[in-house]
Amino acid sequence: MSVSATVRRTTTSTTPPPTTPTTPATPTTPATRRRSPNALAEQVAMRLDVAVTALARFLTRWSVPALRVALGLVFLGFGVLKFFPGASPAEEIAGRTVETLTLGLVPGTVAVVVVAVMECFIGLTLVTGRLLRAGLLVLAVAMAGILSPVALFGSELFGDGMSLLGQYILKDVVLVSGAAVVAAVALGARLRHEG
Repeated sequence: MSVSATVRRTTTSTTPPPTTPTTPATPTTPATRRRSPNALAEQVAMRLDVAVTALARFLTRWSVPALRVALGLVFLGFGVLKFFPGASPAEEIAGRTVETLTLGLVPGTVAVVVVAVMECFIGLTLVTGRLLRAGLLVLAVAMAGILSPVALFGSELFGDGMSLLGQYILKDVVLVSGAAVVAAVALGARLRHEG
């Protein structure tokens, strides 16, 4: 028994193990190390999606406050200029507009000071965010006055093409639109990022 066991062990140990078919090793070249164009495009698209999502979150958080402060600075600047005679290009039209709207009860020079105070108040409330609802209420009244020269003095502003003063007044449409967004948020509307 011991002899046959030894023979078997020897036979078993000398028999080569069964071979499995192997694939030849492919050499690693710089071309095979590069990513395929599809994988690269997918990675770029994924990073772009991440960047766009981050930008959308940032804009959702900060766009309305930035708009509020920017509008406030515009109104504050326009208002301060009206305290200095001859400094504001809209001084004369502002005085005439208020005088016309009040049927002559408020003379032009007083009207310019009233408009200056209103615009400064609006600007301060928008910049600071304090008394914002009161500022927006005054802004609504001011916007009616700011846009009324289009109806009251349209022939002067737009008679022979658009005058520089007409352009100055027409840009107030942008201020009205921006103020509407700020007012909507101040009254409870929310800008949300979906995604």
